[in-house]
Amino acid sequence: MDEWRRLQPRKAGPYKVVGKPLPKVDAYSTVTGRAIYADDIILPRMLYGGLLRSPHPHARIISINTRRARELPGVLAVITGEDLPRKYGILPSSQDETALAIDKVRYVGDPVAAVAAVDPDTLEQALSLIEVEYEVLPALMSIEEALARPDVKIHEETRNGNIHKAVSYEFGDIEAGFAAADYVREDWFYYEGNNHVPIETHACVARWEPDPHNPIGGKLTLWSSTQTPHYVHREVSKVLGIPPSHLRVIAPHVGGGFGGKSDPFSHEICACELARRTGRPVKITCTREEVFLIHRGRHPVKMWIKTGVKRDGTITAMHFRSFLDGGAYGSYGVATTYYTGALQPVTYALPAYKFEGMRVFTNKPPCGPKRGHGTPQPRFAVEVHLDKIAADLGVDPIELRKRNLVRPYSRTINGLRITSCALEECLDQVVARSGWREFHAARLAREAEATRQSSPVRRGMGLALSTYICGAGKPIYWNDMPHSAVQIRLDRGGGVTVYCGATDIGQGSTSVLAYIVAEELGIEPERIHLETADTTLTPVDLGSYSSRVTFMAGNAAIQAARRLKELLHSVAAERLRLPPDRLESGDGFIYCVDDPQVALSFEQAVQLAEARYGALVAAGSYAPPEDIHGDFKGAGVGPSPAYSYSACVALVGVDIETGEVKVEKLWLAHDVGQAINPLLVAGQVEGSAYMGYGEALMEQQIFRKGRHKIPSILDYKIPTTLDTPEIETILVGRPDDEGPFGGKEAGQGPLLPVIPAIANAIYNAVGIRIDEVPITPDKVLRALKAARSEPGERPLPPPRVTPIVLNELWPARLIRWSPEQREPRPDPTNGHHQHPRQGESAPHGAASTSSQLPQKGGTA
Repeated sequence: MDEWRRLQPRKAGPYKVVGKPLPKVDAYSTVTGRAIYADDIILPRMLYGGLLRSPHPHARIISINTRRARELPGVLAVITGEDLPRKYGILPSSQDETALAIDKVRYVGDPVAAVAAVDPDTLEQALSLIEVEYEVLPALMSIEEALARPDVKIHEETRNGNIHKAVSYEFGDIEAGFAAADYVREDWFYYEGNNHVPIETHACVARWEPDPHNPIGGKLTLWSSTQTPHYVHREVSKVLGIPPSHLRVIAPHVGGGFGGKSDPFSHEICACELARRTGRPVKITCTREEVFLIHRGRHPVKMWIKTGVKRDGTITAMHFRSFLDGGAYGSYGVATTYYTGALQPVTYALPAYKFEGMRVFTNKPPCGPKRGHGTPQPRFAVEVHLDKIAADLGVDPIELRKRNLVRPYSRTINGLRITSCALEECLDQVVARSGWREFHAARLAREAEATRQSSPVRRGMGLALSTYICGAGKPIYWNDMPHSAVQIRLDRGGGVTVYCGATDIGQGSTSVLAYIVAEELGIEPERIHLETADTTLTPVDLGSYSSRVTFMAGNAAIQAARRLKELLHSVAAERLRLPPDRLESGDGFIYCVDDPQVALSFEQAVQLAEARYGALVAAGSYAPPEDIHGDFKGAGVGPSPAYSYSACVALVGVDIETGEVKVEKLWLAHDVGQAINPLLVAGQVEGSAYMGYGEALMEQQIFRKGRHKIPSILDYKIPTTLDTPEIETILVGRPDDEGPFGGKEAGQGPLLPVIPAIANAIYNAVGIRIDEVPITPDKVLRALKAARSEPGERPLPPPRVTPIVLNELWPARLIRWSPEQREPRPDPTNGHHQHPRQGESAPHGAASTSSQLPQKGGTA
């Protein structure tokens, strides 16, 4: 770590490559169809594989008869769960899946058998010939059902009915915080689950290379559309009993992931086993329906939140509960449970915070990480909840948020380290650019005009803020090894090859590595060749998730490039007879800063260095600092080397006759630190806004009689280009001390404030609160009807699970933790933020009882 800090840039910019709107390095191959995806791979003698999936959401397997399928001409292999008995899972605590179900199935789509055949038609026929006898069991399809039927256990290993994980934490004195409040409000919220819907479906090709001299008989190569080749490598090795050194996993071009390709999947394991048994390559490509069935998307979450505030809106305490519908298996669910509560104090300075989270198993497809992993749901709840408090108190929602913003270079109440933070600037930018104050000042005139024109459309504006991580502070399997590593090789012709295990899933991480290395070595990005996401060729990178690649792989790339740069400058200094500190790299030359005409070309310097030092290869690595989290169990979820911040204002039109909501425009400001490529960052921000818009108004996974009701893009509603609102992207650049050239994440954080901003805008337009998403026209009409029959705020009815019932299920052990007092790092903003330090409450006068302020109830 000391060496890394020594290699940090002495000053920010001006840069030759970083900060420029350059095209992606793989843009041409992608747009012309030359890019190779997993399903494009065709190998000699390749077989086609497929999985037979359960038609029942919950059933015991009595017998499986594969004889007719095995006897069908053209079928080379059939396997069942007994052939792959080892359990696996992405987390150490969630080793609860088998590649094929053995004793029972737990959701419609759970695989029970796999076949390899010479062509797709034979494969389909063979799958239809497999006979499975089931004993159908009661299906638990909701949080309420899972908790109400502990006698129907989805996993026999669970100790408390169908509860997968339950956590409880208290930071600071929560009782004193609520006692000091002038007003306390409680609310219930619900966030429906939804799917990633990537353009490319899941696909893989496995090839077994027999070797009679090899102790295990050969080596295995797997090409898969995965975001995490390192973790797929780990799980395939374990399940198949193949030494890691005899297994190679390659991620070719990936046509969208959004988190949905972060898990190891049964089709990957089955393809590998079928290839090993047949000695021939096997391809398995999931249909679009299968993508919906295997899911791993957004958790449905019910949330209860209680917040105490002073008269001016200063928060004194917050209590947050989340209940997650996890589906049939663990996936990332333990981490997701923590994530629903961990980041509230990273956005707002909470002097006291209590979080309780519970994930339950249900007979739905397993849920996992989707863009923003575990944070869009609580962000929706918190931002709408705070908007309600502002309305109750008659406080400007902007000022309420400003009074409670987290401070840069501080420590949260739950022990998370904050570095750079431009959240207030993001808020100011969207307020100014959207004309927020002018819009609200003209409200009466606007309503009068709508009445005069007999228009059913009412317009409103809402805002919300958010936070997201720049990579998880801990790896999935805790160890002391780097999270990212990069190797760079220079050849004597001036070529540069960068090796990195990160996967480009469309976000442009490969391009970012090229820009960073080019900037450091002073060459053009076009000169750089990249080898990525190959567990044999590239060093370990943990994967493309948690918005980690730019920050972590970028820092590793800088370290490797600087080591090579030191060698090049040492030989150039000797040849030019100049001290090394008077040299700079740029435009393909190493030159004297005082006289740029005194220079060596990059190629000349490489040749001199190779003659002096031999082959020019350098490695760099990155692991987050150790002081970024607390010291309690569960503290490993939420810490990050840096956090990004976003603010959003939404302008909507609500048709009071049809209930239709049209989002007219979104203003979205994102604190990205230094944008490595502002063009790519803007694309990520706009992609986040698009996805958030879809989740707010239309996306949902609906189940009827245990089955997914709409497992196709024809029926599952996602926005098209015709639906997507105008998006104004505002990049706020306050470089982070530890980010690569000051950069932070941009791939997931901007999604989070979009959903609550739209919900708050609907309230501003028509005076109703919709406390669940998606906000569909029927919900709007019901709420409008309820408001007309009984004036005043009328949220939707509360969920059937109440805090009282859930208290009986909660673990008795409550973890209480208070961070030790640490001096915050110097604030480069020179005290620009004036609100209280984290963990402190704002000065106030004598406390008054909550009964002295309006006591509007939530939906609890």
